[in-house]
Amino acid sequence: MTVLAALVLLLLAVIGGCVCVFWAARGGPRWVRGVATVTLLAGAVAPGLLKSGKRSGQDTTVLGDGGS
Repeated sequence: MTVLAALVLLLLAVIGGCVCVFWAARGGPRWVRGVATVTLLAGAVAPGLLKSGKRSGQDTTVLGDGGS
């Protein structure tokens, strides 16, 4: 599977999840509400995963070389 195909599948999954959230808000079937719940949970967890490399209170920026 190429990278392009994987990205297209990911895009289709995201669009499908958004459609399910929209449909579930208007009283869709049970499976749509389940997919919508999973989509909303993934959206809530994703920002935390993207920030996992950054820890508060630890500054790793080097501003100078110690005066040499």
